Amino acid sequence: MAKIKVDGKEIEVPDHYTLLQAAEQAGAEVPRFCFHERLSIAGNCRMCLVEVKGGPPKPAASCAMGVRDLRPGPNGEAPEIFTNTPMVKKAREGVMEFLLINHPLDCPICDQGGECDLQDQAMAFGVDASRYSENKRAVEDKYIGPLVKTIMTRCIHCTRCVRFTTEVAGISELGLIGRGEDAEITTYLEQAMTSELQGNVIDLCPVGALTSKPYAFQARPWELTKTESIDVMDAVGSAIRVDTRGREVMRILPRINEAVNEEWISDKTRFIWDGLRSQRLDRPYIRRDGRLQPASWAEAFAAVKDAVAKTSGDKIGAIAGDLATVEEMYALKGLMASLGSANIDCRQDGAALDPSAGRSTYIFNPTIDGIEDADAVLIIGSNPRFEASVLNTRIRKRWRAGNLPIAVIGDVGDLRYDYEQLGAGTETLSQLADGALQFHSVLKNAQRPLIIVGQGALARTDGAAILSLAAKLAADVGAVSDEWNGFAVLHTAAARVGGLDLGFVPGEGGRDASAMMGALDVLFLLGADEFNMNMIGSAFTVYIGSHGDAGAHRADVILPGATYTEKSGTFVNTEGRVQMAHRAGFAPGEAKEDWAILRAMSEVLGAKLPFNSLPQLRDQLYAEHPHFAGIDEIAAGNAADVSALASKQGTMTKAPFASPVSDFYLTNPIARASAVMAEASALAKGGFKQAAE
Repeated sequence: MAKIKVDGKEIEVPDHYTLLQAAEQAGAEVPRFCFHERLSIAGNCRMCLVEVKGGPPKPAASCAMGVRDLRPGPNGEAPEIFTNTPMVKKAREGVMEFLLINHPLDCPICDQGGECDLQDQAMAFGVDASRYSENKRAVEDKYIGPLVKTIMTRCIHCTRCVRFTTEVAGISELGLIGRGEDAEITTYLEQAMTSELQGNVIDLCPVGALTSKPYAFQARPWELTKTESIDVMDAVGSAIRVDTRGREVMRILPRINEAVNEEWISDKTRFIWDGLRSQRLDRPYIRRDGRLQPASWAEAFAAVKDAVAKTSGDKIGAIAGDLATVEEMYALKGLMASLGSANIDCRQDGAALDPSAGRSTYIFNPTIDGIEDADAVLIIGSNPRFEASVLNTRIRKRWRAGNLPIAVIGDVGDLRYDYEQLGAGTETLSQLADGALQFHSVLKNAQRPLIIVGQGALARTDGAAILSLAAKLAADVGAVSDEWNGFAVLHTAAARVGGLDLGFVPGEGGRDASAMMGALDVLFLLGADEFNMNMIGSAFTVYIGSHGDAGAHRADVILPGATYTEKSGTFVNTEGRVQMAHRAGFAPGEAKEDWAILRAMSEVLGAKLPFNSLPQLRDQLYAEHPHFAGIDEIAAGNAADVSALASKQGTMTKAPFASPVSDFYLTNPIARASAVMAEASALAKGGFKQAAE
């Protein structure tokens, strides 16, 4: 720690801090455009100038000067800086005047208006007149894809976008070329950016040069209602802010959560919002004469009642989808128990995860934040770049810090960092577990080895044997102990860990999702769309969900539900962190919240659920499963369970591992309803080349 005086106030800060960070800690406001805490220092904009006592008779850039670079006073006094002297004020006014020489007067039509750093700082630190009357320069706009809109005449060359894409996203597709008057940010080649995180440059851009293309001219920030919530496009549980106007979601932005997503979100999270309003189910439907026809809620419930009355409990089943909240799964589990059925499953892809084996056998034990502590990584049957893009940035961040050997089993392509490909499937995993491969000793010698097991390895017929072998490997190399549990299951479905915690798996004598196919008379689908509907057979199918996707097309009765932005619900992310999504708007038409649909239906079926409101439901949920009450907390698993899992043996097939995410942009019903996601998907398949106009 080092002592420093800021505007006469003495504070103590870590000696690796920049003067800008020290000034912020002291409560002084220092303007900046190019500096960002998570990016390397560029020192381009010169807006953060401060005066250093005893230093040269000119202002210093506080972002590029460290606390340890300061000299103490002649008698050993703490070094001193000033952020508001006449010298500093005059310097900042000069810098702002230079920045505005070429900046266009676009404020009335610029999408950044109202939340623009340049606007705010010109008001706070600029002057009311300019001495320049020359023509402003203009720069040609660049095409960088369907997600980010460019108006490069507004660019102030802070290079935040260049540093983000190079350092965090891992692609060198943006850069600054030319000098002086001719300097400009460009993509070198005129094609779309290939990163799944490119939308973050919109938040980073301090002016209106890079804005959201789908959101262009849609709304102004002061018109919007902001709701803090959680993302469910993958199992990371990124912290987001949902901005609505009236009933419609207008945009989705990231919130800072150091433990999960820092301040990044994936493009699917950010641009999904147009899918929330398309292809919506807004009234109940009943299949009559082979066609789905609109019906009232009473008629729909009556049709379900007739179907249930004709069969017995063991011929009724329920499958929960990837976007279901804990509350609605809890209600559905209670309803199925009342109907005498043990046929329930939240693993529609058939993943071999069993809650009876212990929580540590199905969560990301080292936590997302803990990735930065790992010193060797093995990835089995997973492509984290597409399955959990934000989590992948953590692996890259740790890799950039140095000395991190990474190995992969499975064909994954470019992960945005260097890795050693050991092989494609189970044979390689067996050899590694037996110590026949050199990477075994790398893991063995590591202090905190991390073994990531993906759904591409688990959602197979031999998934249980693969999970057991991976656990055995983890135990052998010392990845599992009381201090460090490096056994990490990477999920792709936001609802999965919550469902496993809840025990939404077959009870005694119950059938799992695959065994239900063709063997039931009545099947309830709670937003389950990610499996082959033709396998259901002749079962009377009741679909409770929000979009007209695969499940709705197969259904005999459709009960319209709410999306994650239209209900308050609990989710548990891949690391076992309990999170709460808050309602930002209301479901369209006659659609209702899913737990309320199940509560109303239970009364009609004569199996009334014992709660009348969401708080009552949660009271019962928390009584049975207390850890769900700990919002933003992780109930740690028992490391001994992983070691116990290692003793279970099984036979494995020789098929190679394949990631369950074949198209990053189209992984769930909301994404498949989004025109923006469809365009991004088509572009990715076409090699990111711009389609002919």
